[in-house]
Amino acid sequence: MKDFMKTMNNKKKFMLISPTLCQGGFERICVTTARLLTPHFDVIIVLFDSGNIAFDVTGLNIIDIKQGVKKGKIAKFFNIIIRAKKVRKLKKIHNPIVAYSFGATANIVNALSKTKESKAWLSLHSYMDMGEEAKLRLFMRKADTLLCCSKFIADELKERFSYEKAITLYNPYDVKEMKRLAESAEPRGQSWDDSGEELIHLMSMGREDDVKGFWHTVKVFYLIQQKISNVRLTILGEGLFTEYKKLASDLGIAEKVYFTGMQKNPYKYLKSGTIYLLNSLMEGFPNALIEAMAMGMVPVACDCRSGPAEILLDDVLNEAVRDRVYQDESALWGDYGILIKPMNEPKNVDANVITAGERIMAEIVIKMLSSADLLQKYKDAATRRALVFTGEAYLKHIFELLESKENG
Repeated sequence: MKDFMKTMNNKKKFMLISPTLCQGGFERICVTTARLLTPHFDVIIVLFDSGNIAFDVTGLNIIDIKQGVKKGKIAKFFNIIIRAKKVRKLKKIHNPIVAYSFGATANIVNALSKTKESKAWLSLHSYMDMGEEAKLRLFMRKADTLLCCSKFIADELKERFSYEKAITLYNPYDVKEMKRLAESAEPRGQSWDDSGEELIHLMSMGREDDVKGFWHTVKVFYLIQQKISNVRLTILGEGLFTEYKKLASDLGIAEKVYFTGMQKNPYKYLKSGTIYLLNSLMEGFPNALIEAMAMGMVPVACDCRSGPAEILLDDVLNEAVRDRVYQDESALWGDYGILIKPMNEPKNVDANVITAGERIMAEIVIKMLSSADLLQKYKDAATRRALVFTGEAYLKHIFELLESKENG
């Protein structure tokens, strides 16, 4: 790596491609990547639409090709072609050593705009991408490297398609910056209830999307607060959450559930949290889970594809082995948090329907909150685990990848 960095004195160009920089997982990774690479490269961020940027991009070089979302299949098709032509032109002008794309739409454009002079690095940040085989085959055919946010996704590409260019690159996190932002603002939400009892905050975070399983979260909280009255639930993320607010109302807990909307600084909320609930049906490598752990929250997560198991276990175990554990035990008490069997039932916002999985998750949280020693054990372990996924480790891996391609 040191030998390769000696060649970086002239600051070669490095292009990052993202549809937007609205709040989201891969968008955050794009901005973080730009910050990490800027001391070593002349970094260019290419956006299809620079409206509604949710991150601090001060000092970053952003090029907006002004080719935002179009409606209708025909308009979308031609939009892709126009985007690819514009990005290819930018590649020819700037001649970056790498064009690294974030998200499926950016991956398509990066693949279609590939040039001989620039390496095309495409990235997969959600297991949902594995269900779109036509796109995957395009990515695999065009990519010089396909970066996967979890080992599970990389391994599946190798097993299903015999694809050997899949590389696991875990997302980077700046824990020091998270803590700085947390301390830069007053905590949000009540600290005490009307009787003067200190409140316990459970939290979950993500955009309003069925894949996040927030109806499970609300129902799990309903079961918990029946046994522990001083708990509160905060759900952070973009969206109206209308049907979940109604669900909370139908369950009689509306005054105990807070929906914050999109937050540029979610850490001012997370620092007050005790337990983080993840009920996603599908992930890639859940950023919010790591962010909550960095803030000292204890994670209780569905073992969905993919990411939670890789984060919460030292020895991930085969998926089939984990399934057998769930047949015998209600949960897998991991090294850094607790996993429960995925809840894959169809969406159900009926307040009268409570599933077995929801009851299991509620029981785990109640057990955790009933033992100060157990809670502290997992709090310490979660905080320690978050420090593994650093920007330094991410940057080191990128340089190693660059060096191997140079030498190859």
